[in-house]
Order: sequence, then C-alpha cells, then structure tokens
Amino acid sequence: MKRIAIILIIFSVQLGFSQSTTDFFAKADTFFKTYVSNGRVKYNAIKKDPTSLDELLAIAAKIQVTKGKPKTFQAFYINAYNLSVIKGVVNKYPVKSPTSIKGFFDKTKYTIAGKGTTLNDLENKILRKNFPAEARFHFALVCAGLGCPPIIASAYKPSSLEQQLQKQAVKALNNPSFIKVKGKRVQLSQIFEWYKVDFTRDGTEIDYVNKFRKEKIPSNAKVSYYPYDWTLNAIK
Repeated sequence: MKRIAIILIIFSVQLGFSQSTTDFFAKADTFFKTYVSNGRVKYNAIKKDPTSLDELLAIAAKIQVTKGKPKTFQAFYINAYNLSVIKGVVNKYPVKSPTSIKGFFDKTKYTIAGKGTTLNDLENKILRKNFPAEARFHFALVCAGLGCPPIIASAYKPSSLEQQLQKQAVKALNNPSFIKVKGKRVQLSQIFEWYKVDFTRDGTEIDYVNKFRKEKIPSNAKVSYYPYDWTLNAIK
C-alpha cells in the first residue's frame, strides 16, 4: 500500500508540474499577444491593469523546471526574463529608459522558480551558464531598450522554441538597422561586443552572423560597434 501511495504522490506531482507549465505558457502567450505589437510593449495599458502580468509572475514563482528538459527550461526562463523586464518597467512607469531605473538589471529581484533572482542572473547564471553554446538567446531576451532585437507578440514554447530562436536570429541578423554593412565595413550591435565570447566559439563574429544572413558579409570586413539605443521600447 505504501508503494502505491508513493507512486500516486509522484504522479500527482508530475501532473501538477505539467499542468502548471502548460498553464504558464498558454497564459504568457495570451499576455504577449495582448500587450506587444510590432516589437513594442503597451506599458501604459499594463500599468492601468497589471492583473494578468502579476498572475503570470505568481505562476512563474512556483514552477520548477529542470535542465533534463532543456527546451522547457529555456522557454520558461526566456519568458520569465521578458516578463520580469516588463514588470520592472511597469513598476516605475512612465520612464524613458530602463537604465534610468536604479538597479534595474543587477539589484531588483524577482521570484522565479522559487528563487529570488535579478535580470542579470536570469540571463548569465541560468541561461548562458547552462547553455553556453546557444548564442541565439541574445535575440530572444529583450531588455526593454530599442537597441535590443524586438520582443515578439507570443510566448516562447518548448514545442516551437527551435523555430522561434532561429527565426529571431535570422530576422535580427538580416536587419540593416541591426547589422549595418557598408562595403568592407560592418557595424554590429554592442550585444556582440558585450557577449563576444558567445559569438566567437566557432570562429569570428562575421562567421557567426553569416550563418544566418542571406547576403554574406566579406570575411575580411572591418568590424566596429555602434552605440546601443536604450530608449524604452514603448508603444506611444
């Protein structure tokens, strides 16, 4: 009887975990579809009624994910990061830039998967540390500045994560405003400067960019970095 009871407990825990992650991804998808448009966020509308955002973060606080299910783990933390960024902005809205909020990235903590964590920790100690070969995270994690690749109007989901990351990388690296090519000179986003190690594991930055580009950049092009635009990605 004890063995049966233990099995039932394990099954109920697994069922609860499955339901909570499923619920999280579904509600997150509805949230992003409602409050994101053309790569910008309706912060003013969320400020007026933060109910759905607060509900999502309450769910995220209790969810447990493991690296044993990498797609679920990655999709969960990408969404958790983007939702936490939005929460951080909404708490201080109206603001002109996330950098005008003291401690926005490195001090303010959010309870995600049962632990208090900052935005920097979500990005660097959870996603980048556990999956160092996945540089496409940089095209999915949106810091609330216009210099970042645009936020998408849907949630990242385990079943579609590979396609979503690939689409975002292709979209960003073929965008002439993000990768600025003039002859044998190329200006890259400062994301490539700050996280150079992520983009040069198997070659140069140009080698990485060219894996996703339709029009290849000359391998001997001179690389520089243009200033990051920290203007808030708000719908005006």
